[in-house]
Amino acid sequence: MDARPSSAEVYISIDIETAGPNPGDYSLLTIGACKISDPQRMFYVELQPVNAKFVAEALAISRLSMERLAKRGQPPKAAMAQFEEWVLAQTAEGEKAVFVAFNAAFDWMFVNDYFFRYLGHNPFGHTALDIKSFFMGLAGVTWEETTKRYVVPRYLGNQQFTHHALRDAMDQAQIFNKMLEEAKRRAKGNSP
Repeated sequence: MDARPSSAEVYISIDIETAGPNPGDYSLLTIGACKISDPQRMFYVELQPVNAKFVAEALAISRLSMERLAKRGQPPKAAMAQFEEWVLAQTAEGEKAVFVAFNAAFDWMFVNDYFFRYLGHNPFGHTALDIKSFFMGLAGVTWEETTKRYVVPRYLGNQQFTHHALRDAMDQAQIFNKMLEEAKRRAKGNSP
């Protein structure tokens, strides 16, 4: 098994911050993204909330202000159009962008919802790769052992996620690159 990504796949690390747990009731507030093979190719946008609903804990963790975002954030349609334009600029003819996130189920549901709600389509199609699941298979651990508490120290040492979408997307890219290298070594029979 070759663990390297196909030349036709472009892995994009994505992290988001939201006002709550689901896109039907709460707003997507920020999107951070970077190309995993070149994390300096990055994207960040702050979005205007679609309503005033929020979970206090979510805003406390991200340190985002609904009032500030309402005034200074991008309208969701414009933000998603900018994000799509950036994603497409990362892929050449014949390449496919692959959405990669740490707990992709959460990030994917907001990003997919917003792409369809505001643009009518998703440039990622139906491709979402979950770093937690990849780690579970790579390390042979339980689902409980795929949390950041276990994964981050293994790949980033004492560094912690900041809950700033762009910084976290870049950290995720670093983690995933290290996982891909580990998978490649294991595939060649040279366990870490």
